[in-house]
Amino acid sequence: MNRSNSDRRCSWIGIAAAGLAFWVVACAGDPRVEPADLLLLNGRVYTFSWGDPALDGTPAPDAPLDAEGWHPDAEAVAVRDGRIVFVGDNEGAGAYRGTDTEVLDLNGSTVLPGLVDSHVHIAGLGANLERVDMMGVSSAELAIEQVAAAAVDVPLGEWIIGWGWDEGAWANDYPDNRLLSERVPNHPVMLRGLHGFAVWGNKLAFELAGITAETRAPTGGEILKDAEGEPTGILVNNATRLLEAALPELTQEQLESRVLAGLEAMAVSGYVAVHEAGAGAELMAAFENLEAMELLPIRVYAMLAGRDEPLLREWLERGPDRDTESMLITRSVKAFYDGALGSRGAEMLEDYSDTPGHRGVGGDQYGFDEELFAEMMGAGFQICIHAIGDGGNRASLDFIESVYEVHPEARDFRHRIEHAQVVHPDDFARFASLSLIASMEPPHAVEDKTWAEDRVGPQRIRGAYAWRTMRRDRRSADLQLRSAGLRSRHLLWPAFCHHAPRSGSAAAGRLVSRGDGDRGGGAACLYGMGGGQRLPGRRDRCSGAGQVGGHHGD
Repeated sequence: MNRSNSDRRCSWIGIAAAGLAFWVVACAGDPRVEPADLLLLNGRVYTFSWGDPALDGTPAPDAPLDAEGWHPDAEAVAVRDGRIVFVGDNEGAGAYRGTDTEVLDLNGSTVLPGLVDSHVHIAGLGANLERVDMMGVSSAELAIEQVAAAAVDVPLGEWIIGWGWDEGAWANDYPDNRLLSERVPNHPVMLRGLHGFAVWGNKLAFELAGITAETRAPTGGEILKDAEGEPTGILVNNATRLLEAALPELTQEQLESRVLAGLEAMAVSGYVAVHEAGAGAELMAAFENLEAMELLPIRVYAMLAGRDEPLLREWLERGPDRDTESMLITRSVKAFYDGALGSRGAEMLEDYSDTPGHRGVGGDQYGFDEELFAEMMGAGFQICIHAIGDGGNRASLDFIESVYEVHPEARDFRHRIEHAQVVHPDDFARFASLSLIASMEPPHAVEDKTWAEDRVGPQRIRGAYAWRTMRRDRRSADLQLRSAGLRSRHLLWPAFCHHAPRSGSAAAGRLVSRGDGDRGGGAACLYGMGGGQRLPGRRDRCSGAGQVGGHHGD
């Protein structure tokens, strides 16, 4: 189906059966009504235009729900110039039918407002589509066999990149590079962990990167070494950059190709917008070029990479974007306060339960530039702070509060805490009092469940993955949920159930000892990935619900 650019880039995304037939009707509608460009008929349309879910996840009183379950609240949608002009029944939609109107018979398929993923690394997603996928691999030996099999088709000397081994699950027994180097000696190999906070490389890769026993780890990073002081092949937290720096540089064309591949993967999965969580200068150039050529298939809300100071200085001169209708919007900054929980880099208020004397790393020791980020907030930029440990979350809250004292107007910019993974009970209410958004990923609850309580113990785990606690009693924050950019195969399911999709699988148990108290509930979770995304992206008028006036891509 050929569409105008505005239609193509704002397509209404429904969760519908494959193989829908397209058909065009030439009969005229009401001559007093300007015809629509597109009609969707005979659908099961859920507009999500009813009230917000209650703080405990209960659907709003006006939601189309009764004792028999959920019911669609419309069956037809009309679209003109990329905007919804009608939502209702088939008869009402007929008034918008013109001689050139394209009509799609949904034949009872379900239509939902498009999803928004508010924390993705889109070039990484595009790259992962080309890489060795090790998600779910249970042992280092099996991972190595995957790499060895892939090496058969790669010219000698070229890099092999993989991703998806769980650095949290393997943290008590990280592999070394001996077997990896024996099985794949003639290709440099870099295998990125599932959460991006550890990499595993073979000896050839370390040689090309110049990583030796004398190499010093950067601030906030660790080079794991054996008894003789030699690198084992594992780099953790900020030290991952040492190996990443050795990778061949991408051309701008290659980077743009990866960006497009990642965006297209999100689009076909039902997403109409993404928030890029940390774009450096090269990635921003790719986004801007693709927007200029009108090639972005879905909207991009770009967070500037907080570690790219020259880029931030450039945007301080330019100022934040004011246009909310563009396909690319830039007015936020991604900052890292601490590391990851699995690799014990998240900053905790007390020692890790399984590592006495260790509390992780955060703040300036992890590259958090308070002065620069405060300046960005004062200039009108939204700050999005990666904070995972209860210490990292508390310090991030303290920082934002201190900025408000100097720049009270900054309170209006809907600043975000990314992950908010482990929060001290005393700090939940502060998210609301500081007008913050808690940006959380349900898949973490499934991915981390085998080791999370080991890290923090039975008491602190009650403040982890606490989506419902974040909302209940109006003590706390606006909540947004995201699927982790298709990284997780679990996607939305953990938000509904706090466990993996297959109830008979080993992964289907409840998250450690917590029970079901923080499940989001179906309506609340879909809202958190649809209508609730209006807040973090600051697009109140045109996101998240199938209402007249909204973009049909929203």
